[in-house]
Amino acid sequence: MRGKPLAAIVSAGLSKFGRRDGFSGRELFAEAALEAFERCPNLDPKKDIGALIIGNMSESFEHQCHSAPIMSDWAGLLPKPAVRVEVACASSGAAIRYGIFAILSGLYDTVMVGGFEKMTHRTTFEATEYLAMASDFPLEQWNGATFPGLFALMATAHMHEYGTTEEQMALVAVKNHHNGALNPKAHLQREVTVEQVLGSRVIAKPLKLFDCSLISDGASCAILTRPEIARKYTDTPVYIIGSGHGTDAIGLYERDSLTSLESIRRAAKEAYEMAALGPEDIDVAEVHDCFTIAEIIAYEDLGFCKPGEGGKFIESGAPTLDGDLPVNTSGGLKAKGHPVGATGVAQLYEIYLQLTGQADRRQVDGCEVGLTQNLGGSGATCIVHIYRRG
Repeated sequence: MRGKPLAAIVSAGLSKFGRRDGFSGRELFAEAALEAFERCPNLDPKKDIGALIIGNMSESFEHQCHSAPIMSDWAGLLPKPAVRVEVACASSGAAIRYGIFAILSGLYDTVMVGGFEKMTHRTTFEATEYLAMASDFPLEQWNGATFPGLFALMATAHMHEYGTTEEQMALVAVKNHHNGALNPKAHLQREVTVEQVLGSRVIAKPLKLFDCSLISDGASCAILTRPEIARKYTDTPVYIIGSGHGTDAIGLYERDSLTSLESIRRAAKEAYEMAALGPEDIDVAEVHDCFTIAEIIAYEDLGFCKPGEGGKFIESGAPTLDGDLPVNTSGGLKAKGHPVGATGVAQLYEIYLQLTGQADRRQVDGCEVGLTQNLGGSGATCIVHIYRRG
């Protein structure tokens, strides 16, 4: 399959991200699905979609498991098969990958993939506990580790080894807030300054409030089909040409390095080789900036710059909207929001908009190849996909 399309995206949908009081996860998914259907009037959902694969991290937020048939019902897809996949914050990134598998197997011509999470009705203590369940229970959770603390360890190690600064991490937040201010579906649509980021309260030193992504409500979905029939549904398909999945030990204490994530490197290598492309070929990317240090590490592990030069990469302006390689044009998890089960397909949604010229004020001119990188937990899982304009 080297260099060949694995599947085609013919439509995608995204709910508004944010504090969606009064809306349940199923209602948010219906909102995303409706947009996807409206974007693709040539598709008959009941007739053409063969299955639904949904990403959702935790039953705890809504006290509800067995969510796949619920989402299928609310998207109007019953009685088609529906299944939920879970690898923490990479759950809907995995849904994309398994949607590709379903098409490549020949079992289905067309599938819907997506994700959702309803989080903001829970207290900060509850949300932190539920999210921490994606770390190692006996040796991290039990000893009080949370994800801000774990990523703070990575940030401290990166600063010590490479001289990365808090100001460089703040530039990631400034960039992503700028992009989020241009995105009508983003949770936070306002800009921040370096001084505001540095002056915000400490969450887990050196990470401050504006270094951290948001607890959000939201849902996302996409419709994938066999490449050879994509133009039956749309004149502007986007082809998925690379897919990679990397897995590492769940606990930081088991890893050889705190400044690089092996799961990203493995997933990127697989996706680049499958697409017959390299990092130099990427025009636009959505990466998993759950914390600002995570975006800096992603620059390096995806090959956008050399190890240890992620701080200099953001300082150079390369990943800004008008830079050489715009990253997180949506606002990223930092400003768009991070309803964890929805994030992977939400990244796809942004790349789909960019490659079809529908990203409005944040449109990157002439982009033809995009990449998404979706992380699970503190890096035990990473899913990377590469896309090409049809």
